[in-house]
Amino acid sequence: MPKFVYDFTEGNKDLKDLLGGKGANLAEMTNLGLPVPPGFTITTDACRHYLSHGTTPDGLDDEVGDHLRALEERMGKRLGDPADPLLVSVRSGAKFSMPGMMETVLNIGLSDESVHGLARQSGNERFAWDSYRRLIQMFGKTVLGIDGEHFEHAIDSAKEHKGATSDAGLDADDLKQLTKAFKDIVSEQAGRDFPTDPRVQMDLAVKAVFDSWNADRAILYRRQERIPADLGTAVNVVAMVFGNLGDDSGTGVAFTRDPSTGAQGVYGDYLANAQGEDVVAGIRNTVQLQDLERIDKTSYDELMRIMQTLENHYRDLCDIEFTIERGKLWMLQTRVGKRTAAAAFRIATELVSQGMIDMDEALTRVSGDELARVMFPRFDVTGEVRELTKAVNASPGAAVGKVVFDSGTAVRLTERGEKVILVRRETNPDDLHGMVAAQGVLTSRGGKTSHAAVVARGMGKTCVCGAEELAVDSAAKKFTAPGGVVVREGDVISIDGTSGAVYLGEVPVVASNVVQYFEGSLAPDSDDLVRAVHALMSHADAKRRLGVHANADNGPDCARARRFGASGVGLVRTEHMFLGERRQLVENLILAEPGSSARAEALDALEPLQRGDFTEILEAMDGLPVTIRLIDPPLHEFLPDLTDLSVKVALDGDNATDADRRLLGEVRRLHEQNPMLGLRGVRLALTIDGLLAMQVRAIARAAAGLAQAGKSPKPEIMIPLIATVQEMEFSAERVKEVIEEVEAETGIHVDIPVGTMIEVPRAAETAGDIARAAEFFSFGTNDLTQMTWGFSRDDVEGAFFSRYIELGIFGVSPFETIDRDGVGGLVRRAVRAGRETRPDLHLGVCGEHGGDPQSVWFFHEAGLDYVSCSPFRVPVARLEAGRAAVAGGNSDTR
Repeated sequence: MPKFVYDFTEGNKDLKDLLGGKGANLAEMTNLGLPVPPGFTITTDACRHYLSHGTTPDGLDDEVGDHLRALEERMGKRLGDPADPLLVSVRSGAKFSMPGMMETVLNIGLSDESVHGLARQSGNERFAWDSYRRLIQMFGKTVLGIDGEHFEHAIDSAKEHKGATSDAGLDADDLKQLTKAFKDIVSEQAGRDFPTDPRVQMDLAVKAVFDSWNADRAILYRRQERIPADLGTAVNVVAMVFGNLGDDSGTGVAFTRDPSTGAQGVYGDYLANAQGEDVVAGIRNTVQLQDLERIDKTSYDELMRIMQTLENHYRDLCDIEFTIERGKLWMLQTRVGKRTAAAAFRIATELVSQGMIDMDEALTRVSGDELARVMFPRFDVTGEVRELTKAVNASPGAAVGKVVFDSGTAVRLTERGEKVILVRRETNPDDLHGMVAAQGVLTSRGGKTSHAAVVARGMGKTCVCGAEELAVDSAAKKFTAPGGVVVREGDVISIDGTSGAVYLGEVPVVASNVVQYFEGSLAPDSDDLVRAVHALMSHADAKRRLGVHANADNGPDCARARRFGASGVGLVRTEHMFLGERRQLVENLILAEPGSSARAEALDALEPLQRGDFTEILEAMDGLPVTIRLIDPPLHEFLPDLTDLSVKVALDGDNATDADRRLLGEVRRLHEQNPMLGLRGVRLALTIDGLLAMQVRAIARAAAGLAQAGKSPKPEIMIPLIATVQEMEFSAERVKEVIEEVEAETGIHVDIPVGTMIEVPRAAETAGDIARAAEFFSFGTNDLTQMTWGFSRDDVEGAFFSRYIELGIFGVSPFETIDRDGVGGLVRRAVRAGRETRPDLHLGVCGEHGGDPQSVWFFHEAGLDYVSCSPFRVPVARLEAGRAAVAGGNSDTR
């Protein structure tokens, strides 16, 4: 029979798949001899069974009972004993950290009888009733699904009646009455009494944690963080230790390094006479962790030693939750801590300098997504700005938007294309959808360990917390800043998550230091972040096998790509050169009769323009390969819209010009029901006489002119939309003929390889044949994805993709990250077949997937020679190519 329950003494940190991150790390700390309350973990296997079958697996109840009895023996108490009750917490814990997204229930085992035993044993009646009311409140919300507002209103009423400003102002009698009120709420809202049997409490709490895996906020968070939906969560049952026993008790969160900057030091929050949820919720403002040294030096010194032990053991930033119970320190959780993108780069290189990890390991500690974040712009405050306040810099970035005070409004305005800043007193897990939609988050309560801070850092979202000078009135949809400045919903503010500043109005932005470094305007040692980025990028470049090219259509873009580290251009889209003023020339070409002087004149007019474009690009990339795709899009993109033209001619009636009537006739003749599958790509080149020759001649003449000037141009010609080897053979032969004509004309030899874009599934499946005529392949994964899935990208993304992601059909859009099984399978087969025919076949990818971190890893594994992406994504692709190389191609990029 499978084992579903593990004592903390039985696990270790490498069992995260089975025990979840929290359970595995509690076991690891137990093994290290650290002060961890005893307990046990119910595995993710049990959760998956429960979610699939609707019932817990056979034998689970007995296993839980056995481990509970062992826990009772170890503690010398029985769960819920009226005289001296053992109390436990039931906590979620998935493989990947999902802060606040799933459920926790504390103080299980309390009842109307055992609360008196807890009061006697603790000598603190207030503590006992405070613990009991917390249990009913958490159980009601988590297990019974009661809206938490009912409990909050009861607390507010109790405080108002007492004249207290916080929960701490309520005494034992007040809390006793509040507990009764909470029980009445449960009876009224749930239609049942609060259960007093401690085992029933525990079993229902375990099932509630299992169910919380599929709560809306958990699903949204997994989608945002790309966490697989089938992992399930473990459940940890832990003996309670109490931070709310008085001033000699408390709870806190600590980081071994600053999660915002990566700097070493003492970072965290502490709250005396409180339980853990008080810190994370940000309901009461905490003190800095350094203050614990003054409050309880013995516990502080022990905590510092444990923090050093954990960082040395995990060789990384550790996030730690702890409780002090009457001067005794207990460790409740540790994990490798979430950090900002800038902190990730600094910490990785500092750990190398401290001898804790090597550079290969350091590369695995950062990601392309994090590199993209440190390339985001920052505020330019050199001009006139109006600062409203300065608070906790919880998650860096520069965010500008309209103020909104609830998540629903944030989502609605964002869907209308507006940028918003979500302003709250404190956030809770139900605010996740608003946090995802907003540009940034501003709270008046909480610190760096509050819910808003932790979740925002994980998402790379700008966040400022603990802005106590702001009086936030969500009901009135306004906040008041020092000096009486009132900011209402819809007003624009700017928040700086790096400095913690909040500004009225829109503050301009400037390029980040990292971008300036890539551009060459800042030296590699200009600041500590740039130094860290430089070191890791240099190592990635030394380790990577994949080349990184850029998609660029003009000289300035090519120059930027080169500065950003591109080793070539993987895609020049020649159709972009036909837009604007040149569109009329292309229209003339299309409408001209085959073989007519009008067609020849149109081609003659376009050739020098194309030659100038290619000269600019090849000169910018001198000495590096430039893959030029011949014209690809369907004809309708260069012609007037059929509907618009029809309406114009109809409205003009008898006054319509002969030119408009003739144009309408041609547009109708060329109109296609599905132009993306119509006359485009190689089909255009083979049906419009002279088009292919004109483009090839312009390329060859540009290369010859540069070679004559002492340059080293390296153009490559790519034929788009090839589906059969016959198309490739005919096209390649004609290309070679034109190149030979230019060589005879100029007296200069130009070496121009000819290849194709693999974007039609048939081409991928017959790649071995096509490779006979093609000297290189470049996978056009945008169209290959469309044709493999049967999707029209422009239509489906807005029509049903969000629903598919919600249902778990997609983990992520296949246009964003390569579909490894379907589209990826075609790529792998084409690579194998192509190289069997032509062993020296050069292989790349030029779709948007070329700059996606997870897709880069796939292309590394598939054996491609290079990826090509937009210039701004070139550094991201370079980093991910290096990471893939040192990791051996393992595709987990988290």
